[in-house]
Amino acid sequence: MTAYQTAFNALLNINMGYCSGERILVFSDLIRDEEAVSDADRDRRIRLHQTARDLAAFADQQYGNAGFLDFPATAASGVEPPRALWSAVFGDTVIEQLEAAGLMDPLLDKRIDTAGLEHARQIVLNNKQSVADIIIALSNNSTSHTNFRKLACHAEARFASLPHFDPEMFGTSMTVDWYALAERTARLVEAVNRAEWVYVECPNGTVMHICKQGRHAEGDDGLLTAKGAFGNLPAGEAYLAPLEGESHGTMVIEWGPTAKLTSPLTLTVADGKVVRIDGTDPLRQRLEAKFAENPNCRNLAELGIGTNDKASRPDNVLEAEKILGTIHLALGDNTGFGGTVAAPFHEDYVFYQPTVTLVMADGSQEIIIDNGQLQL
Repeated sequence: MTAYQTAFNALLNINMGYCSGERILVFSDLIRDEEAVSDADRDRRIRLHQTARDLAAFADQQYGNAGFLDFPATAASGVEPPRALWSAVFGDTVIEQLEAAGLMDPLLDKRIDTAGLEHARQIVLNNKQSVADIIIALSNNSTSHTNFRKLACHAEARFASLPHFDPEMFGTSMTVDWYALAERTARLVEAVNRAEWVYVECPNGTVMHICKQGRHAEGDDGLLTAKGAFGNLPAGEAYLAPLEGESHGTMVIEWGPTAKLTSPLTLTVADGKVVRIDGTDPLRQRLEAKFAENPNCRNLAELGIGTNDKASRPDNVLEAEKILGTIHLALGDNTGFGGTVAAPFHEDYVFYQPTVTLVMADGSQEIIIDNGQLQL
């Protein structure tokens, strides 16, 4: 624990803005027996789990009222976590009321309707005093795009999500000047919000026309101190949910979440959805299986632009998507940040040396990234 004490202190106080008496909940996940995991990734996930335990112990020693929970990893990022975590975060009273109202199973299965979700929000809000104040998700699979996360933030919890995190990042991308990063991110968000379309071109053959009409870009700057704040750590991106049914083009994927592909995959996007995959990397079979399970997984869910000048590693998507001057595109769920497509899946793919052009309502254009170099 000693090696990370400075980083833990910064995380809790700068990023999360800890206040005396607040309840902190740290959680992680465990490798399931049936998972196929490389030796290197197994090592990282074991270290991640131990670091989560250490963080919870450090927080409890320093401030009291901190807890830890772990559970077998979900099937993918975007899948709802188990009831045990819901209980740990929201308290037994909330879970009992959700169960009595017949809402718990639809929440867990992501098949809850608008009225049901509003009912669940009201139950959580009425009992917000029992909800954890600070939630730090050090699980391998992301819970960002889940009902669990959205309801926690609705109850004013501050939520940091660190999926695929490697503890070594405490010495790299987590050492960024958070206040300078926040200023840079805000400039980029302001620029993107002037546009109606965003054109992306990369040397690897990626060409995407992304529709922003009616959508609002936001910034993820790592300062999660406001009530209900949510973001990834390490942070550093401007992001938006493209308007469904409009974006089109070609995505050439060279990197998966934790490794470079054996050969690139080419995804053809039409009407805002992936309609074809070409290539032989095993990621193709995994994506096709996801698409067969739920066609909403085909949705072009997100455009993000990296703003963290301390991020550098391409083999871990959590840090890679924050690298200054990169862009990332995600498939699947986008309901947590302005979109309308729900899916038990959300996965990001990072693209390097992009040229990003904003197209305004009057047809004028502005290049904000030129071959990977930020122009703002």
